[in-house]
Amino acid sequence: MESIVVSNEILLHRIEIPDAASIFNAIDKNREWLSKWLPFVSFTKEIKDTKAYIVSVIEKRDVTGNEVYTIWYKGDFAGIIGFHDTDRCNEKTEIGYWLIREMTSKGIITSSAKVLIRFAFESRMVNRITLKCAVDNVASEKVAIRTGFHFEGVERQGERSGDKFFDLKIYSLLKQDYGAE
Repeated sequence: MESIVVSNEILLHRIEIPDAASIFNAIDKNREWLSKWLPFVSFTKEIKDTKAYIVSVIEKRDVTGNEVYTIWYKGDFAGIIGFHDTDRCNEKTEIGYWLIREMTSKGIITSSAKVLIRFAFESRMVNRITLKCAVDNVASEKVAIRTGFHFEGVERQGERSGDKFFDLKIYSLLKQDYGAE
């Protein structure tokens, strides 16, 4: 699916190479904000790094089942949302996302996640979706709760950022929980 209309204000567009400038510029202008929870920010130093990421997503999407969308709010780039670590054999995937600072607290991620969750259960043959967030990432934890995910536990030192590891809260949502059977 190339584009997904979330609302009159929010559009998700399947990530493509021409998105590289918007994505890189957003990361570059929001480094301090994004790097608190996102380890990739320190590796994204030039637009070529963003292009390489996009190329890897595009080249592998048919094999991995992973899908990434840019988020547009009122026509402006807001962030990224998508599925990664997809396991087709076990019908599971993980949802991940990020927003630039000025786009937070508008319901963008919650609304976008709800649409992608429905899409995953109804069209992608997924039975389980996982959402992981740093223990202290309250905003992301609220997204998990608002979208119906269930807390499963903590993955100790589950992600590295610089020279530190931080714990991740693990949430899951099953097709039966969602009611999409």
